[in-house]
Amino acid sequence: MSVTVCRKEHFNAAHRLHNPAWSPEQNQQVFGKCNNPSYHGHNYELIVRLTGEIDPDTGYVYDMKRLSDLIKREILDTFDHRNLNLDTEEFRHLNPTAENMAVVIWNRLRTHIESRLALSVTLYETERNFVEYHG
Repeated sequence: MSVTVCRKEHFNAAHRLHNPAWSPEQNQQVFGKCNNPSYHGHNYELIVRLTGEIDPDTGYVYDMKRLSDLIKREILDTFDHRNLNLDTEEFRHLNPTAENMAVVIWNRLRTHIESRLALSVTLYETERNFVEYHG
């Protein structure tokens, strides 16, 4: 019997979508207002899902307090109230699109979660725009 447990978190961050190999015109055409040289911010919603068997001893798929602490340490402490382009190593040379952010978040969490558990990340950039990454 496989069950999915979910943890939802929130963080705020600024970024600029920009490809340094492109002209200013091409960046503006592709990224529009998201290419603002002064950056812009989002109130991100993050949902982390773990799917696996229920442990017969604990009744848990995964201890939610442990998951909360992991997300805080690996994601919130790293990205919350940061300029992703300037303040984080992950996005110093990687365009901080929602797609790239979801993959980076997944990779940061995956190394700390047992391989028996399937990991999925959903990142809401706005109420209507979100991405999912399942590894």
